[in-house]
Amino acid sequence: MPRWRTDDLYAGLQDPALARDLDALRDEVHALEALFDEHAIGAGAPVTAGALDAALNGMNDVVRRGSILRAYISAFVTTDSRNEAAQSQMAAFTTLVLPLGPLRSRLTAWVGGLSEAELDALLNQSEVARAHAHTLRDAVREAQHQMSPPEEDLAARLHPASGGGWGKLHGNVSSTLRGEFRGQSLPVTALRALASDPDASVREDAYHAEIAAWKSQEVVFAACMNGVKGESGTLAVRRGFADVVAPSLLDNGIDQGTLDAMQAAVVAALPDFRRYFRAKAARLGKEQLDWWDLFAPAGKSETHWSYEAGAEFVERQFRGYSAALGDFAAQAFREDWIDAGPRDGKRSGAFCMRWQGSDSRILMNHDPSLDSVSTLAHELGHGYHNRQLGDLPPLQRETPMTLAETASIFCETIIQNAALETAQGQERLYVLETQLMGHAQVVVDIHSRFLFEKAVFERRLAGDLNPSDLNDLMVWAQRETYGDALNTPHPYMWAVKPHYYGRSFYNYPYTFGLLFGLGLYAQYEQARAGGQEADFQARYDALLAATGQATPLELAARFGIDLHDSAFWEGSLNVIRRQIEAYEGV
Repeated sequence: MPRWRTDDLYAGLQDPALARDLDALRDEVHALEALFDEHAIGAGAPVTAGALDAALNGMNDVVRRGSILRAYISAFVTTDSRNEAAQSQMAAFTTLVLPLGPLRSRLTAWVGGLSEAELDALLNQSEVARAHAHTLRDAVREAQHQMSPPEEDLAARLHPASGGGWGKLHGNVSSTLRGEFRGQSLPVTALRALASDPDASVREDAYHAEIAAWKSQEVVFAACMNGVKGESGTLAVRRGFADVVAPSLLDNGIDQGTLDAMQAAVVAALPDFRRYFRAKAARLGKEQLDWWDLFAPAGKSETHWSYEAGAEFVERQFRGYSAALGDFAAQAFREDWIDAGPRDGKRSGAFCMRWQGSDSRILMNHDPSLDSVSTLAHELGHGYHNRQLGDLPPLQRETPMTLAETASIFCETIIQNAALETAQGQERLYVLETQLMGHAQVVVDIHSRFLFEKAVFERRLAGDLNPSDLNDLMVWAQRETYGDALNTPHPYMWAVKPHYYGRSFYNYPYTFGLLFGLGLYAQYEQARAGGQEADFQARYDALLAATGQATPLELAARFGIDLHDSAFWEGSLNVIRRQIEAYEGV
């Protein structure tokens, strides 16, 4: 399968040009520190238009160069965790850019001291400031939850050796973890891939092998979880947040009312998802699903979804939406943006990262299924989002997770709806199963992850949690969401998911993205029926281009969507309810 191209940036990790650019970045970081000191940028200092322009432009320049270098080194670390040269380069890079965290905190505290009238006056004086109005208004809100400047500086400098270090350890250990399956040693990623095998005994044996593998390193993973959540929880309290969820609301650009409306709709939909689980169990000849049945195939595909077949299907369906989206996919395939196949040492799952300019790189672990083709479409959606953001300065591209999933869900929906459109009989069942498996993960399982993470934070305040504590909380959370439709749970999902070891509450934004994306897609279908698809496409691309310059509430309002209204979320979930009804009727 194809591997992503990296030589368009540098010839390799030993390329002298890479060393020169790292040295240049180090000089730029030092120069930015000097600039901040020269203008006394920090809490309580007067803010002038000239100093603000210099700070914003300087930060953009450093982050632009740094993001390219980070992406290049990440391309090696994520595809082979055993690459010591890449790991060393990433460690050196992380140390090199450490000052950027404290500098950003200083900038936030500096701007955060402005009154609304003072900020408006600065916006009137400076074109650069006006272009960064959303960033500056965010800074005012964030400044309300900052510690003292020395404390923020210390927290940023300690993070790579505390929460960041624990997260790195989890990634390194999990990417090389192996389990014994029927007399052979397999990477845990391969064991997890067997969850979709048509043979129930294979799925069950792979499940038990996977559980044993995670258990073998449970002490390490529990230490990682305690370290990450201990740091995050302590900082949330010191920064004056009302609870552990509140920092994520600020990061994701939404308020409690939006989260409450969405999650109320999710909880109301759980009985419908349990109908799907029971219908699937009945097709497997069981009353309840066991964990190893959640990804069991149903129906039969007449298409062998090889990577090549999937890529051709994605490009063709994207072109059916718009020439621009089709051309974008063709470029990604032609220019080798995608690292497609699983292998030892490669990170599991999938992601898309910005490369240079508006280009991207995509990592996935393909298997011959429609679900994997949907993943390809999903990640290309992220890449298309990057293309719409174009060459905006980095501070104007900063997109909250809630909006980061918009284009990916939209593109995934294009693919799945196209597959369903002509499917009949067992093929139709196969496509519906693929859709509902994905939706169940993003709605049901992710809600269990939210409940689990919130409980871990609350328990962590009293001290470290043992592996058995984490297992118990994980099973409790799964019982809360899957209900009696699930028999055997997966107690080690807390060790499986890397999201727990990075940004806090990296879960519910995916649910937001799914339901927001489905809502937008419903509007697209209405526009197409009325001959207004070109108008929708223009507004949709404009929304993607503005995700770093407006809040989700503001951007949703452009499409007549009120995120505080549970009716919007219910409407998106009704799309899934109709799929469940169709599944039951096949």
